[in-house]
Amino acid sequence: MSNPLQGAQFVLAAHRISQLPPDHGAEVAFAGRSNAGKSSALNALTGHRGLARTSKTPGRTQQMVAFSLPPKVQGEGLAPLQVRLIDLPGYGYAKVPPELREHWKQEIDGYLHQRQSLRGIVLIADIRHPLKDFDRMMLDFCFATQLPCHVLLTKADKLSRNQSAQALAALRKELVEGGTQATAQIFSSQTPTGVDEARDVVVRLLNTPRE
Repeated sequence: MSNPLQGAQFVLAAHRISQLPPDHGAEVAFAGRSNAGKSSALNALTGHRGLARTSKTPGRTQQMVAFSLPPKVQGEGLAPLQVRLIDLPGYGYAKVPPELREHWKQEIDGYLHQRQSLRGIVLIADIRHPLKDFDRMMLDFCFATQLPCHVLLTKADKLSRNQSAQALAALRKELVEGGTQATAQIFSSQTPTGVDEARDVVVRLLNTPRE
């Protein structure tokens, strides 16, 4: 099976929204705690092992990193659609200086509210732990703004198949009870479990016009 996200390339790392690529085309942003496996997920999805930097030291992604994908061919007479993946700074890591945490809180908030090419969020969460406050804030924001959100419960290889299924069922129940219209799946960049499913979701988001 061919990889629809193959060909991803690093474009730039931005400290501010204004430094990102021009706000046209379509992009999907990846958000999550610093140690949830966000970089590994990006590498697995794109099939590019060295695309996003992985580190044993959480909190290394302290900029918004843009990756381009091959332009999508549109209908006759239309220019190819520019498509991107955006790696948002990992949140929740205690060793990040307070002033930098506040900076990224404001920049991420501005990005989510202002970025017109943003088509959806992929929220990365470690399957072994409950959702954190920032995870829930992201879900609530997506629901309030009708921005699609898909949760990847990463590191599923650390649990048994039965434990993973129970964790997914618990999260889906929480999402329904909370009125949050997000989707969720089990994921592992190591096995790899759920990679094809997640790729399909990202492609679908990129192809979905923003309301």
